[in-house]
Amino acid sequence: MKLFYSPASPYVRKCMVVAHEVGLADRIERLACAANPVNRDRSIVAINPLGKVPTLITDEGTALYDSRVICEYLNALGGGSLVPASGAARWQVLTEQSLGDGILDAALLARYEGAMRPEPLRWAEWTAGQLDKVECGLAEIETHAASWGDTIDLGKLTLACALGYLDFRFAALDWRARAPKAAAWHARINARASMQATLPSA
Repeated sequence: MKLFYSPASPYVRKCMVVAHEVGLADRIERLACAANPVNRDRSIVAINPLGKVPTLITDEGTALYDSRVICEYLNALGGGSLVPASGAARWQVLTEQSLGDGILDAALLARYEGAMRPEPLRWAEWTAGQLDKVECGLAEIETHAASWGDTIDLGKLTLACALGYLDFRFAALDWRARAPKAAAWHARINARASMQATLPSA
């Protein structure tokens, strides 16, 4: 398998965490690329018209995207149990994944506004609105984190990657000060080998 890869992407990290958890990380060749929302990398576009990472090419040559699809594929291929097959547990895990992805979506939009948009065109209220989504998501994690114990599934891994991205790109938010239960939970899950092997880098 081949994965269009960015070491800073939290969505790539999520996929690689799953790959480690289900024993497939060594089977994935990581392809260097330059994914960018403005100057799009045509090597990715040729496989995925959205031009985004992560994009996975299976051993059969099929292109899979986005991270949600790739994670389900890897879990199934590796015989994992990160995504319940049916019932209330499945919907809960997928909803938690959506919460984590939503936090990441908002954080990335806030980052792009500050890092990529020319300064005269930046919209402070837009950034504030995106960061409010992050804060509301964080409050939701704080509400439930103490009950999660050491449960590992795709929802929890996605949420952990979201909190890790806040550490990586938004350290000044100091999210732990407002979410001590989430911080304690994150410290435990972040110690897993899969999380340590996938720490983001610039």
